[in-house]
This record gives sequence, structure tokens and C-alpha cells, in this order.
Amino acid sequence: MSVFDLSVTDALLTTTRAVRKRLDLERPVPDEIIRECLELVLQAPSGSNKQGWRWMVVTDGDKRKSLADIYRRGADPYLENGYQEAKAAGAAQDMRVFESAQYLSDHLAEVPVHVIPCIEMDVDPAENPDLLWPSLMGSILPSVWSFQLALRARGLGSTLTTLHLCNADEAAAVLGIPKNIKQVGLLPVAYTKGTDFKPAKRRPLHEILHWNSW
Repeated sequence: MSVFDLSVTDALLTTTRAVRKRLDLERPVPDEIIRECLELVLQAPSGSNKQGWRWMVVTDGDKRKSLADIYRRGADPYLENGYQEAKAAGAAQDMRVFESAQYLSDHLAEVPVHVIPCIEMDVDPAENPDLLWPSLMGSILPSVWSFQLALRARGLGSTLTTLHLCNADEAAAVLGIPKNIKQVGLLPVAYTKGTDFKPAKRRPLHEILHWNSW
């Protein structure tokens, strides 16, 4: 017998969406809510239990604006190209995704909290990229997902973005991030406009599942 209410657990796992247009740009987010969610991510697994994760929380308005400017320079050309390709292909769902991403790029400075998950680089992944890059990402991405689930459970939303990493050095300079700390994304965090998120349409499991052999 499960020790958890599976209906609640499954709903949390299947309705934690990438939130962009439904982020509430007007409602403040208390610092203690962010701290509470980050306390939970400390229980996520990490490679060799090194716990090399580092978390940068940005609430200062000027720094959020600087990050948004850095993000936009990487995001806008990519998003415009993707939107035009989706439009040419008649891919309506992809067009909506790109429109949503463009909205975030346009309004990122207004999102009340920016959270940048980072990982301490205690190895050079170039020495064995097939092993070390997955190991590094596997030591931070589970905690990122834990953070997003914790936010969702409290009425907040986020989306993991990476486009500011086109100019990661500039973001590091703005925030004083040391050279041995690698940024792995940016999470815009805010309360959501409503909480009635639903499971997304996905490919059926049998199309992507390989069991024992490909």
C-alpha cells in the first residue's frame, strides 16, 4: 500500500507545466517561500553525494533587468527563427510554444524572482564528456525539478530556460558568479494566474519506449 495519496502525487507530477504567460507579474513573492522550496531541493540526489549545487536568487530590479537584456539577445533571434519554421510547417502547437516563449522574453524583467541553478565544476568535463557531462547535469537537474514541483504545490510557477547562457559570462559578471561555478539555466518564478493546469498532450508511451533492446 502506498504511503502517499497517489491521486495528489500524480496530479502534481502531471500538471507541473512550463509557465510563461500565466506568471503573475504584479504579485510579490515572499523571500521565505523561495527559501522553503530551496530547503526541499537539498534532499535531491547528487553524484557521489557531493551536493555541488549552488543557487542564485535574484530579486533586485536592476539585476533582473540586466539579466532580461542578456536573455533577450540570445532568445529573440532563436525564437523568431523557430516561430517562422513552425509557421511554415503549419505546426500550430509549436507556434503557440514559441509565442509563449517570446512573451517571456519580452517580460522577463517584470518577473519578480529569477532563480539560477548552478553546479560547482570540480572536474573538467572535456576529459571524458560522455561520462562527466551527464554526471554534472545529473547532479543538478533533479534538484531543479524538485524546486519546480515545490513551487507548483504552493501556487507558483516557473519554466527552466537556458537562452541566457548564450551570454553566460555577462550574467556571471552581473551576479559575481565565480569561474568554477557553471550556470545551467534560469527559472523565472512568480505566482500563477489560476492553478488549473492540466496534463499536456504527449506522444503515447509505446512510441518512445524501448525494453531490453532498441
